[in-house]
Amino acid sequence: MKLLFDENLSSHLVDLLADCYPGSCHVRSVGLERADDSTVWDYAAAHGLTIVSKDSDFHQRSLLFGAPPKVVWIHIGNCSTSTLEQVLRGHVADLERLEQDSAAVFLILD
Repeated sequence: MKLLFDENLSSHLVDLLADCYPGSCHVRSVGLERADDSTVWDYAAAHGLTIVSKDSDFHQRSLLFGAPPKVVWIHIGNCSTSTLEQVLRGHVADLERLEQDSAAVFLILD
């Protein structure tokens, strides 16, 4: 599973989680810093990426439009990059199920 980390998440997550989510990227690394949600959405869909964000906008968009792309909404308050790394490591199996389930559109991690 390849993830696209939204701008509200640290770009360091790409390297920190490369063993769990190889081929992932951050919006900055693909030229989408400050891009609007629809541009990020379209990029993720075109490149087979799952969007990971703390922003509810992508969750809402997934309810309106379905997948692709799929969305992981990190629904926890302010926390460190280390905490986010641990959360995503702890939910590898859940993200794999999200990817494999053709009816699933999003996953909320809180």
